[in-house]
Amino acid sequence: MVLSLVLAVTALFTHPAVAASARQSVSAARPVVTTDQGRLAGRVNGRAEEFLGVPYAAPPVADLRFRPPRQAARWTGTREATRQAPACVQFLPVGLSDPDHVSEDCLYLDVYRPRHARPGDRLPVLFWIHGGAFLLGTGTQFGGRTMADLTDSVVVSINYRLGQLGYLAAPELTRQNALGSGSYGLMDQIAALNWTRDNIASFGGNPANITLWGQSAGSASICAMLTSPHAAGMFSRAVLQSGPCSLIRAPGSAQAAEAAGDFAAAAGCPDAAARAACLRTAPSADLIAASRTRPTAGPAFGDGLLPAQPSEAIASGRWNKVPVLIGSTRAEAKFFVAGTHPYLTAQEYTDRINATYGPAAPQVLARYPVAGHPTPFDALSAVLTDSMFACHTLSTARTFASQVPTYVYEFDDPRSPTLLGAQPPGVDMTNAHSAELAYVHDFGLTDRPLTAEQTAFADDIKRRWGAFARTGSPHTTGETHWPPIRDRYTVLTLNPERTRTSTSFAADHQCDFWAGVASRLSI
Repeated sequence: MVLSLVLAVTALFTHPAVAASARQSVSAARPVVTTDQGRLAGRVNGRAEEFLGVPYAAPPVADLRFRPPRQAARWTGTREATRQAPACVQFLPVGLSDPDHVSEDCLYLDVYRPRHARPGDRLPVLFWIHGGAFLLGTGTQFGGRTMADLTDSVVVSINYRLGQLGYLAAPELTRQNALGSGSYGLMDQIAALNWTRDNIASFGGNPANITLWGQSAGSASICAMLTSPHAAGMFSRAVLQSGPCSLIRAPGSAQAAEAAGDFAAAAGCPDAAARAACLRTAPSADLIAASRTRPTAGPAFGDGLLPAQPSEAIASGRWNKVPVLIGSTRAEAKFFVAGTHPYLTAQEYTDRINATYGPAAPQVLARYPVAGHPTPFDALSAVLTDSMFACHTLSTARTFASQVPTYVYEFDDPRSPTLLGAQPPGVDMTNAHSAELAYVHDFGLTDRPLTAEQTAFADDIKRRWGAFARTGSPHTTGETHWPPIRDRYTVLTLNPERTRTSTSFAADHQCDFWAGVASRLSI
């Protein structure tokens, strides 16, 4: 599945992305905070203050490549925190406004706070982990100014190592750390969370009220953090967007080690005896080239960092239990289908279903006939949205809800903008995977800005996310009540014209049918 998603993403982004967000009016005022490493001078930007390019760990370069993150060095004087750090090395060359602004020295984060925030305010903290299939992306694309100002919270957005620089379970490397793990990207995320807990009070945040918040691979990372003993007690809530734990499953340590051996050989390091040194000195371009047909699957389980498959640990009750907000977009799979089959024919649709579902294909075709959808593209998108994202969101949410307060949403704006470069001409891409990002961040990677109506809708969503971070409930005064799911699967449909609760999500996405297909095919 990972390789198919990688190919889809690669095909989609044919143009470089623009800057993450339009720059607001920047004041000359210089807010200053003191962290464990030293003083930081940020800047006022609109109605918020931002501290950019803050190191949370030592640069993972040279001998620190393929090692757990080390503590960031202290500095003397006041460090400028007005420029964002480079993105981590990208294992897919798409989606950045400046493809050359990347580096292995990338373990930095950005902090956004309301202008009035001061130490001791104990504001709720939203800790953002970006997506990108564990291969691409950067926290610098996701501005937090509006969220911080609108919800009176502190927002942290992080970088973490990607591709095989972040996830490589070669035994020659993993035996060199106490955790026996090659999930360096997950270690980075936990190190950034540790830094946040230790320092966020200086920014006015509450270290005892941190909400993990991520989308896609970022959501899958949170699934791992929910079950890692090394993240226990470090956060109070979790928001999972478009990355249900039962869908994005971690590879086992043996499988990950075998894949790492194949990758190392392709990267020019076939000799196991010399492999660790070889990989640490290999040019990053060689690692990227070897990853093209061998993309990482992200963090592996079965080691000291992540002992169990996250979805199974959660189902068994062995996890770091906190309230959960989880959801998906109305037509997630459009994003992936557009990368490989934007103009497929009716016959190609039938062939694809037959190849994918085998003996269950006739039932799938009966449930999702081409005639029932505007185009074969829409039919295939509906199949994959329902079977992969919607129904896995339902099953993951039900598992959470049997143990903790759980709130579920479905994002549905029939006029949502599309990620820049991801719009095949003439194809309806509304509500696709990542459609909601522009509504919860200061985010400029879309083909058009939000309208005034959409901006007001986006503010409503931010207030709900902020309420959840503050209290553990996303209900806001004067808005449609959002109950936790219990016996009935009640979903809040987020729509700019009428946000409403619904109990028909499972039927709308034919989840009973897909549960039967999965049972028959053992998937």
